[in-house]
Amino acid sequence: MSVAQNPLSIKVEVPREDAVLLTVEGDLDMDTATELQHHLANQLHHGRRHFLLDISGVPFMDSSGMNIVLRAYQEVREVSGGVYVISPTPAVQRILDLTGVSITVPIVGSVEEALATADARPASPEPHVSTED
Repeated sequence: MSVAQNPLSIKVEVPREDAVLLTVEGDLDMDTATELQHHLANQLHHGRRHFLLDISGVPFMDSSGMNIVLRAYQEVREVSGGVYVISPTPAVQRILDLTGVSITVPIVGSVEEALATADARPASPEPHVSTED
């Protein structure tokens, strides 16, 4: 029986009602990505719109991990939310850059920066109705 080199652990915190911080440690790959997907889906179900993914403890991410991040990004856009990747390791940053994920999903340095970026992004524009005659 083999044991994973870097088993995944995910710590979930709610810094405010509309946001969740998921601190991910270990390899994010085909064997572990569904665990992250489960946590993201659960938090979306509970009304979270902003997903802060601290992946500073992820030494390796393959396409399965990237697909989970992109899928979450697409889902939260429907509720005027966002996904923010916090402090990727150089190896993971390189993969995010090479695949173009870092163009779509904001890469930030801290939880505070992620929340500030979330607050600065405009919500879906409401149609403007003029009340002037």
